[in-house]
Amino acid sequence: MMQLDLTRVDYLQVGITCQKTMQVLPLTSKTQKIVVGDNDGQLQCFGLRKGQVQTLFQASKKNQISRVVLGGQIGGVRDRIFTSAGKEVNAFTKKGKNFLTFDTGITEPVQSIYVEGTDLLACGNFGFNHYCDCKESSYFLSSDKINDVTCLPREKWNGLTPVLACQDRVLRVLQGSDVLYEAEVPGPPVVVELFGNNGGDEGNEILYGTSDGRIGLMQIGTLAPVHRWELPNMKRAGGVLCLDSYDITADGVFDLLVGRDDGQVEVYSYDEANEPVFRYCYTGNESITSVKGGVVASAGFDEIVCANYAGYLYGLSKKQCSKPLKHGFTPEGWVFALTTEQLIKEVGLQKTAPDPVVTAKISNLKSELDGLQKQVSDERAKYHESAHSTKTVSAVPFFPINDKFVLNKDDASYSLSLELQSPIDNILLQSDVPVDLLDIEKNSAVVSYSACNPEDGNFLLATYRCQANTTRLEMKIRSIEGQYGTLQVYVTPRIQPKTCQLKQYPIKPLSLHQRIHAFDENRPHNTLTLKGQFSQAEVHSWLTFCLPEIPERPPAMDPAVFYFASTFLDTQLLCLYRKGEAVLKSDNISSISILKDVLSKEATKKKIRLDISFDINDDSVTHTLRLIHPKLEEQLLLAKKVQLIDALKELQVNEPDLSFMAPEYQEILKESEKLKAEFKRQPSHLERLYGMITDLYIDKFKFKGQNVKSKVPALLELLDTYELDSLIAFFENSA
Repeated sequence: MMQLDLTRVDYLQVGITCQKTMQVLPLTSKTQKIVVGDNDGQLQCFGLRKGQVQTLFQASKKNQISRVVLGGQIGGVRDRIFTSAGKEVNAFTKKGKNFLTFDTGITEPVQSIYVEGTDLLACGNFGFNHYCDCKESSYFLSSDKINDVTCLPREKWNGLTPVLACQDRVLRVLQGSDVLYEAEVPGPPVVVELFGNNGGDEGNEILYGTSDGRIGLMQIGTLAPVHRWELPNMKRAGGVLCLDSYDITADGVFDLLVGRDDGQVEVYSYDEANEPVFRYCYTGNESITSVKGGVVASAGFDEIVCANYAGYLYGLSKKQCSKPLKHGFTPEGWVFALTTEQLIKEVGLQKTAPDPVVTAKISNLKSELDGLQKQVSDERAKYHESAHSTKTVSAVPFFPINDKFVLNKDDASYSLSLELQSPIDNILLQSDVPVDLLDIEKNSAVVSYSACNPEDGNFLLATYRCQANTTRLEMKIRSIEGQYGTLQVYVTPRIQPKTCQLKQYPIKPLSLHQRIHAFDENRPHNTLTLKGQFSQAEVHSWLTFCLPEIPERPPAMDPAVFYFASTFLDTQLLCLYRKGEAVLKSDNISSISILKDVLSKEATKKKIRLDISFDINDDSVTHTLRLIHPKLEEQLLLAKKVQLIDALKELQVNEPDLSFMAPEYQEILKESEKLKAEFKRQPSHLERLYGMITDLYIDKFKFKGQNVKSKVPALLELLDTYELDSLIAFFENSA
């Protein structure tokens, strides 16, 4: 395979961009044009000529542009530009003529659109509308948030078949206003695209990307889907925001282009079995909102064109650019180029005559710098003048924050990412419940902890001080189930006057649980049944308070059913509820205990009397201990190895020949740094497992009406010399 060697070249700065708001127009000459919309409502179409950005047209709308897609005649060239802003959809020709302005009339802003011939598919957060020639044809209300929409191509598929990517981990395949079927995916799908830009040979293959970083290919059948392949997120990269198919390797076969919310752009090729193979990765500092392949700057040179959150447009090109792009600035910012020209000329310290093109560009840069300095001086003078006037002037600037608080299944922790258009000065975290901050390699900020007094409701006070020009920061947080409250984040950017913005994230009672599609009835279960004068909407709101990933709106089905799995212990939970009754099942008695306490408290607030009954299965306790066993054994072994490192290193200093040492000790010395790093990444992990075992012990006997807290010291003493059989015997003989 040909080695990919891509160089970043910056084109233009626009305002903040949403997901999938950039497109590359079809090739009509030697190079292609780019169209991009931003949160300021500005739509720009531009191309490059002799390395200089040339704007073809601009359009302005009052609302932020949430999507930019291409449309055209069925089976023809997609060269019409469609945008969604607020409740309105606009269409433009490639020359910028606004030939359609359509008010959808829906009750919520349009978040995603797709155009297939004369059919327009428009989605809000929950509603899907199909318009044919601007007349409503069908409508569907989703039970959970709709993140994206696509449609199988009409020329290859009989009739119109929309596919919705929904937050509850399913792709909903529609037929008219009805759901044909639901295709389960491993994570919340954020983006869907047609495989190969046309759905593959049969036109029914869909690429999807999830918020937890997984990518998959699914074949949409007539009655059921077929999962072709799935790429797990082994490297714990960011969530997938955009996908495209383009032959960047020039081997005649489409490659897969991926843009992630942590700034990574990835390229995957396909092997002989049509399985994706990793080829290339570029890591930026801001989330990638759009990614497209094309030929933009120079004829014959393929590029991966990207737009990121802060509005920079850039290309990753196989060509080693020798001519920088024209520098200039727009009202939103400025444009710059990265080139290898000077590096190539300085190899071997060879002196060359000044390039007149470079000299002219340097002169332009100096002129533009003078212009920027004058603009700053004028704005500062206006600000001081207004500050001394009698008129009231708001001195608190507003700054948008692109944030995400997502549970990771792999390490049972929450990823909190914060992204600003301005550099971040510092971030303060405050929590009224115990949480752990985990180390993350991508985080270069300096963290410091302040003393906390739990009696005042403070369990965490931590400050992240960021390096210069840091616009995105990611943190990892692990909570304790059963203890719930609020994580507050105070974000302070490097702007004047100094200002701060507060973001709040709920820590739920069963915060480490995640939605799943199936429930294993063969496990030993504990059952909690609640009956009372409550509506389905009320019990739905109680469960929304307790568990993540439950949709805001109560489901239409009766009874409603949700399945969950613990990301920490792999135990399961079933929630079935209707008006006047709720049935909760779990193989972990502690999950049942937490729900019993919290739901009772919520019902008491509403002055609703609950009739509570439960069925406890003693076998479930042994089952849960066996699930904990490998995790506990691994942590005990890791802790033991880390304790031995200092002593072994001291021995290494005094004994040059360590051949007499047992192989396991030699291995500990060899892997000492790796072991320390792993132990540091999981602070209090062992204590968390001890706490879960202790809670399990107390909860088992609490349901039997016994208080065994006095026996907890004996349990902890037993854990210090841990053996699974001894622990099980302790649980069984403590009655």
